[in-house]
Amino acid sequence: FASDSPVFPIPIHTRVSSESSYNEGNGEKENMVTVTPVVHKLISYVPFVFVLLDLRYEGVICGKDNSVENHLEMGKKLLAAGQLADALSHFHAAVDGDPKNYVAYYRRATVYLAMGKSKSALPDLTKVIELKPDFTSARLQRGNLLLKQGRLDEAEGDFKKVLKSSPSSREEQEAQSQLKKSDEIQRLVTQARSDFGHEDYSSAASHLDTIIDTCVWDVDSRELRAECFIQLREMGKAISDLKAASKLRNDNTQAFYKLSTIYYNLGDHEMSLSEVRECLKLDPDHKQCFSHYKQVKKLNKQIMSAEELIQQQRYGDAVSKYEAVMKTEPDVPQYTFLAKERICHCLSKDQQGAKAIPVCSEVLQSDPQNGNVLKDRAEAYLQDEQYEEAIKGFESAKEFSENDREVIEGLERAQRLLKQSQKRDYYKILGVKRTAQKKEIIKAYRKLAQQWHPDNFQDPEDKKKAEKKFIDIAQAKEVLTDPEMRSKFDQGEDPLDPESQQGGGHHHFHGAWESFQGFNPFGSGPFSFKFNFN
Repeated sequence: FASDSPVFPIPIHTRVSSESSYNEGNGEKENMVTVTPVVHKLISYVPFVFVLLDLRYEGVICGKDNSVENHLEMGKKLLAAGQLADALSHFHAAVDGDPKNYVAYYRRATVYLAMGKSKSALPDLTKVIELKPDFTSARLQRGNLLLKQGRLDEAEGDFKKVLKSSPSSREEQEAQSQLKKSDEIQRLVTQARSDFGHEDYSSAASHLDTIIDTCVWDVDSRELRAECFIQLREMGKAISDLKAASKLRNDNTQAFYKLSTIYYNLGDHEMSLSEVRECLKLDPDHKQCFSHYKQVKKLNKQIMSAEELIQQQRYGDAVSKYEAVMKTEPDVPQYTFLAKERICHCLSKDQQGAKAIPVCSEVLQSDPQNGNVLKDRAEAYLQDEQYEEAIKGFESAKEFSENDREVIEGLERAQRLLKQSQKRDYYKILGVKRTAQKKEIIKAYRKLAQQWHPDNFQDPEDKKKAEKKFIDIAQAKEVLTDPEMRSKFDQGEDPLDPESQQGGGHHHFHGAWESFQGFNPFGSGPFSFKFNFN
């Protein structure tokens, strides 16, 4: 550590770790050690203890005379110990103490590079070269950084000067290799731009891949490749390049704007809003970003509001809100698709099966494997009493949502209702919808009971037919006006069917006509009643 050479060795802790790892992995070598594992571990920390004691002693000296040399020495030891932040503080102090000391700048640049802060290292290396033009190691490092940033002409200038300055054999070999690489990249850049101009985006992107492998911090190449990916409809790759470009260049509002528009056109309104906000943080007066922000914010607000209404089970209001979404953005298909998908869901949940079916079917034409929409349409088929279609729908949904309880229960319910419809359907008997209120059911019952009362028929065959019809009407009224019995029936179970009741029901209806003697469909209790028609 006493050397004044600005070229630093690998930090001590790195070498010790490697040796420890090697020893632990070599069983034969471990067998040669006679001390216990605990003692062996303690001994391994001894070098670090001496370094820390030395650092503490040197820190006292620095505190007393604050000399540049002591700061440099202290910083070098901290760097070797892997304490980069503390080392950086001492090199800051050394630079402040002697702004003409090229070693202080070089060592600070070394710390910056170790911390991955190449942007900060570059000005320090430039200052080193300004103070000591023949410092080939600094010039070679700067050339490598410039090459990574895609500043090819400047990088080539550094490599050529290294070759003219009596470099070491290693430096000469590296400079020649990098110079050759830079020349090749210059050629590829020209070819990529030519391909892009001729709309050969695939070839341009291929050339840019090779360029960016070397020029990893080249913003222009990443932005050009992003444009190629946009034209090739490879939006994920375009997003990746633009995100990198937004970090590599300060105040890169254009990258944030493009990111926002890509996310918007993909239907990701939340990410679009996030990216356009980043643009406006950098430039609140950016015209493109501000205009786009207003559109995205409005759309995002409508979608969020619609989802809140769905959570509140206000399905009708949610449908209206999603219809507004389609008006706000009619040109991006993803938002129309989203709106119709959610409208399908709302109508299904709102027991509007007949309206839901065509909307759900339209969505499934674009996305036939959408498990949620398959489930919603199957439920709508149930509501519309299309039981066979409902069964097919739930079976299709089950392929994509195997463990979805709603799908499993829906399929079982559809199968029961299909079986039930092949026997008796009390709703059909009274001619009412499954959503009919009790008032509607009683009204329909009275009308049919009056129509099919056996006293209205004289012919024995007609009377017998009327008796059966009248019993069905009365049973339908009994089931559908009793909440518990109606609920059972809606689940596919006939509360008046002994088989369905699994061993008999407690509310079985008397099927014999004799039970209707003296029965008044318009009141209750025994009576003597005859219809009079005017």
